[in-house]
Amino acid sequence: MPQVTVTIGGRDYKMACGEGEEEHLLALGRLVDERHSGLKRSFGEVGDVRLSVMTAIMIADELDAAGKRHAELEAEIAALKAERADAGAAWDGRHADVANDIAAAAERLERLADELSDGVRRE
Repeated sequence: MPQVTVTIGGRDYKMACGEGEEEHLLALGRLVDERHSGLKRSFGEVGDVRLSVMTAIMIADELDAAGKRHAELEAEIAALKAERADAGAAWDGRHADVANDIAAAAERLERLADELSDGVRRE
């Protein structure tokens, strides 16, 4: 199993990961380190454990917000799919109505043509 060294807050941590996940884990480590460093600049020396907990809570808050937004978007997608299905059904209904109207008009035209041809034959 591959291992990488992630640096957070100036400390190195050896971490195992799946094959091919090394770069992803290193990128996540850089993200956490950036957040950790930003909080350290904002709050100063408040202790490594407290800073790590603050970093974790900040990232968890962002993850929670992203999860809620994801759920909202999924609901919006479902509503749009339902609207599309309803619009398709309405279109099909209108198409059928027009086809029926055309068929009825064709029947009337045939009757009129028959009546006209009957009238021409009698004269």
